[in-house]
Amino acid sequence: MTELIPMPRDVVADSGEVRLTAYSQIYAGPETERVGHWLSAVLRQATGLPLREGWELDDIDGDGIGLRLDPGLRPEEYRLVSDSTGVLIEGGSAAGVFWGAQTLRQLLGPDAYRSAPIGRDRTWAVPHVTIEDAPRFRWRGLMLDVARHFMPKDGVLRYLDLLAAHKLNVFHFHLTDDQGWRVEIRKYPRLTEAGSWRARTKFGHRASPLWEEKPHGGHYTQDDIREIVAYAAERHITVVPEIDVPGHSQAAIAAYPELGNTDVIDTSALSVWDTWGINPNVLAPTDNTLRFYEGVFEEVLELFPSEFIHVGGDECPKDQWRQSPTAQARIRELGLKDEDELQAWFIGHFDSWLSARGRRLIGWDEILEGGLAKGAAVSSWRGYAGGIAAARAGHDVVMCPEQQVYLDHRQDAGAEEPVPIGYVRTLEDVYRFEPVPPELTPDEARHVLGTQANVWTEVMEDPARVDYQTFPRLAAFAEVAWSGLPAPERRDFADFERRLAAHYGRLDALGVAYRPPTGPRPWQRRPGVLGRPIDGPPPNR
Repeated sequence: MTELIPMPRDVVADSGEVRLTAYSQIYAGPETERVGHWLSAVLRQATGLPLREGWELDDIDGDGIGLRLDPGLRPEEYRLVSDSTGVLIEGGSAAGVFWGAQTLRQLLGPDAYRSAPIGRDRTWAVPHVTIEDAPRFRWRGLMLDVARHFMPKDGVLRYLDLLAAHKLNVFHFHLTDDQGWRVEIRKYPRLTEAGSWRARTKFGHRASPLWEEKPHGGHYTQDDIREIVAYAAERHITVVPEIDVPGHSQAAIAAYPELGNTDVIDTSALSVWDTWGINPNVLAPTDNTLRFYEGVFEEVLELFPSEFIHVGGDECPKDQWRQSPTAQARIRELGLKDEDELQAWFIGHFDSWLSARGRRLIGWDEILEGGLAKGAAVSSWRGYAGGIAAARAGHDVVMCPEQQVYLDHRQDAGAEEPVPIGYVRTLEDVYRFEPVPPELTPDEARHVLGTQANVWTEVMEDPARVDYQTFPRLAAFAEVAWSGLPAPERRDFADFERRLAAHYGRLDALGVAYRPPTGPRPWQRRPGVLGRPIDGPPPNR
């Protein structure tokens, strides 16, 4: 009963239970039908019960489940009541009802997460309880990097299910980088024909002497993307695509050399990058580059209906621009002060372009340098400072500081983590993360849209490694993002650990290869092979 994650706002338990039987039905009121389809599908496969879908909510009896909207609730707020009349989930919107359905699934026990029933004699029961709940933030996200190590479509769909199970509602899809271009752009086929594969891959962090001497790559077709976006929407998750500009762009330049600074280097000799770090090869600030990426974004907007489009904007070295006569001429032509302002002009162009099409630009906090484009939002990753500056300037912010919520960072201070990079961020560290900086006034804090955890995959060569780094820390993060927790020093981590002990059963049923509470398994330990632990900022962004 009290082993729910994230912890609801208010739980009142009662004696008794609602038993689901072969005669139980799921009744979905107007505008909740798709939630009803989802709930009946997952519970049928787990329980083996028919759970037919009814149409008249007034017909709900003692063993049925009802879903309906309540205009008195906020959009993502829900109320779940289990009593002698059955189970009723009400929400301020279909999203609120869906989050209530996720809570119902937890109440049914870990086996409710399985893909087929594992025993015929199992009793499925929902304890009598009243739960009232609502999220703290409107943006509760996970960023997944599929550029460094490609994750096939079925793996992405699986992660959307995992986000939904933890009441996270934003999937930040990092689709392009120096090491690969992952989304089909029909106007520019070489982006995936040439830009989605690299000849080999650095194994481990960039200090490692090891290489995986085989090609790595892959991409999503436009129909794959449409399927991913639709699958996410069924789970009330918004997919925010990221197309990196003007840095982190060597894969695009390798496919179309004219995008690079051709007056400085021979860009035709570039290939998709095979190692990690900050790449010096950045886009040329030319009209040709602007038109090219407008063509890219035209197709991106057709595929992704999200309000926000992420343009990266981080880690753009200016050395080539300083040496480039073309870039210097552009600075003079625009009356700019320096190369930082040139990047601000580049980002500002796409801010205006996206705004004209009813979308909003969001970028990493480097877009603050040289002046922040009007209307742009900021993903604050280099600590809190960028988010504080943006919020004080009236810009919306998503807090994702690397020191707290970069899940590629090691989880223990020892050398036994599979690839021990970055800051040590334990499960408790993530649980005590506070997204709203105390320096902000209440008016400024309203610009904090929410928070997200970031999963950069340089050192995650397969889905099992992604699971290991992400879980169980994502469960702690989800509670931070959803629940109205007290100040970090007053949070009851012992209670969270108690609830997490039950949550491991849900993760087991879902097939998540999480980090065990006792630390790495023997086969996961690679001390001395990939280099000593690296303290401080990791060599990945």
